[in-house]
Amino acid sequence: MTYSKAFLHLVFWFSFQFFTAFSTEFTVGGDKGWVIPEAKDDQLYNEWAAKNRFKVNDTLTFEYKKDSVMAVTQEEYEKCKSVHPIFFSNNGKSVYKLDRPGLFYFISGVSGHCDRGQKMIVKVLEPARPPQVANHTTGPTTGGATQLANVVASPSVAVFVVSLFGAIFI
Repeated sequence: MTYSKAFLHLVFWFSFQFFTAFSTEFTVGGDKGWVIPEAKDDQLYNEWAAKNRFKVNDTLTFEYKKDSVMAVTQEEYEKCKSVHPIFFSNNGKSVYKLDRPGLFYFISGVSGHCDRGQKMIVKVLEPARPPQVANHTTGPTTGGATQLANVVASPSVAVFVVSLFGAIFI
């Protein structure tokens, strides 16, 4: 393997490690937090969730007073009742990590709150798959340089490479 191909593989590996490490913390409901909707609006939190893009390892922070939050199954969500929730917390500021792609169902654990609209479905996106690196047989002088130029042309990789070199030389 030539040095340029080895460098290319190293850049790809570091860039995916660098960008997959980021996660976002979402405060459920924004400034209002996790509260009973003012009017019977069972879609309030689903509308909030639809405005956001959730990925694996993101966290949801539920902020509330005299309430609780439960992660439940779809069936329990639809019934607004759970005897054995997947997750339960009532400490006023609960953090839930979205650890897999798919649907997550949340309801208030206080009787009657879910029926009044304090419930939410969150869809976590599938993780992006890294692009496959083509293994072309090219001359040692131009092939690696061309592939490296194509990699650096990608804005996210370019930002990573610049920040990597900046961190090394500062």
